[in-house]
Amino acid sequence: MTASNKIALVTGGSRGLGKDMALSLAQKGLQVIITYNNKREEALEVVRQIEAIGQKAAALQLNVGEVGSFDAFIVQAQDVLKSHFNTEKIDFLINNAGIGTHVAYADTSEAQFDTLLNIHFKGAFFLTQKTLPFLNDGGGIVNISTGLARFSFPGYAAYASMKGAVETLTKYQAKELGTRRIRVNVVAPGAIETDFGGGAVRDNAGLNSMIASETAMGRVGLPEDIGGVVAFLCTDDARWINAQRIEVSGGMMV
Repeated sequence: MTASNKIALVTGGSRGLGKDMALSLAQKGLQVIITYNNKREEALEVVRQIEAIGQKAAALQLNVGEVGSFDAFIVQAQDVLKSHFNTEKIDFLINNAGIGTHVAYADTSEAQFDTLLNIHFKGAFFLTQKTLPFLNDGGGIVNISTGLARFSFPGYAAYASMKGAVETLTKYQAKELGTRRIRVNVVAPGAIETDFGGGAVRDNAGLNSMIASETAMGRVGLPEDIGGVVAFLCTDDARWINAQRIEVSGGMMV
């Protein structure tokens, strides 16, 4: 199967890092399905941009925090694969969708904890599980973590803990799916200028400057710094990379 016949599913692909991942995958010759939670028009614009590159694309609504909705989503995704892509399976799953919550550990509520748990860990755990029957052997999974699983900034205890769980899960997935030649890796971005977490890194000049001063490359990350790494992991050039955590942070907190 050539790259142009391979399909990647990117959760949270309507904006920010997910959008850049989707476009980077298309530029590598892959067809792309993106999911969005409520930004339908933005998602359709990403589809148009992918099609302008010359690849097929589709957008499906999904709330990754609602595990009970996954069965219906899988049926919808399979219908789109048949009708729009003329196939029954995908080749790559990128678990990107997420939200940012900045709250001190001492002030974190159970509701905030549960929301982060459902979206970042439980959602990724069970969406991947339910995707396995229509994920091609020899394909791959890319889980998105965070630099905050390695270093710590106050206010991200719950969020980073969920991502730490994702990083451990990745190794188990790689071990258990190896018999199907499915590679599973983690990409861990550093601080990025997006609307994530209310856009604090992008819009707070003091925070932006502080992070830049703690980064070897001397600046804060941009969305386009991340997508190409994810896309690379979905190519044959990365065929021997498995169970790895790749931090893409410009050398933050080294």
